[in-house]
Amino acid sequence: MADLTLYLDLLSPPCRSVYIFAKANKIPFNNHQVLLFKGDHFSEEFGKVNVLRKIPALKDGDFLMAESTAMLLYMARKYKTPDHWYPSDLQKCARVDEYLAWQHTNIHPPCSKVVWVKFLAPLILGQEIPGEKVDAAVAEFNTSMKNLEEKFLGDKPFIAGDEISVADLVGVVEIMQVMSGDINPFDDRPKLSAWKKRVVEALGEELFMEAHKEILNSKQMASEPLPPEVLEVLKCKFQAMK
Repeated sequence: MADLTLYLDLLSPPCRSVYIFAKANKIPFNNHQVLLFKGDHFSEEFGKVNVLRKIPALKDGDFLMAESTAMLLYMARKYKTPDHWYPSDLQKCARVDEYLAWQHTNIHPPCSKVVWVKFLAPLILGQEIPGEKVDAAVAEFNTSMKNLEEKFLGDKPFIAGDEISVADLVGVVEIMQVMSGDINPFDDRPKLSAWKKRVVEALGEELFMEAHKEILNSKQMASEPLPPEVLEVLKCKFQAMK
């Protein structure tokens, strides 16, 4: 049995990034499912793993950690994955670090807002969100995509240069999340679409689709009842967003 345990729900983009990275690099791990829509992250058992009650979480022997990007770099270093994932070249490494720092506030939040207004809020409230709020969330998302294309991709195949890195993995996986809100983020964006294709080819399409099959089937997910405690947390998050 592997010493490494990853606590995951593949509905979560950060969880998918960690899962795909471990699988793509043949890192042995125990996959401990923590299902968000069943409230597993509120359990006493999971609280001992991550007091923040968030996933993904990592347990390596007695060592515990949170934060998906930190986990990716930990695994890259511990398992000595190919250099392109987190380059030893100072400036390529800086490009990866730059993107990972930027995306926390410029990719993840806009993607999450689109998912909230297009999918989760109607699911929770049982009614459509006013069009102006949806338009505002989509406009913010579009601005982030433009900045990603112009600042971070430019004319390069990948964010750090000619090979895939953890920045590209995190980037594409996070953007895929908006597809649960019936938006294809790669439509009418040929540069972004070509980048996604290169990333999927580098990872392997079978693995990529395996990790994304649940979010690409969000309508079935929406038909399943939510536990009361999860529903209450989601309502509170929506009110805070408003």
